[in-house]
Amino acid sequence: MLAEKISISLGADTLTFVERFKKTHAMKSRSQVIETAIALLQEKELEKSYRLAAQEADADYDITVSDGLADEAW
Repeated sequence: MLAEKISISLGADTLTFVERFKKTHAMKSRSQVIETAIALLQEKELEKSYRLAAQEADADYDITVSDGLADEAW
C-alpha cells in the first residue's frame, strides 16, 4: 500500500490510548492503530448509509404493497 506521511497532534490521553492499543493488539506502529480507527469510522458511515437507503426503499415498498392488492384473494 502506498502511504503518504502526515502529521497529527493528539492530546496526552489519546496518545496514551494509542500506545496501549498498539501494544495490547501487537500492532507495528501508531499509524496502524490510526488506520484501524479510520477503517472503523468508514465502516460506521457505510452502515449508516445502508440504513438510510433501506429506510427509503422500505417507504417505497410500503406504498406499493398497499396499492389495492389487499382486496385480491390468493
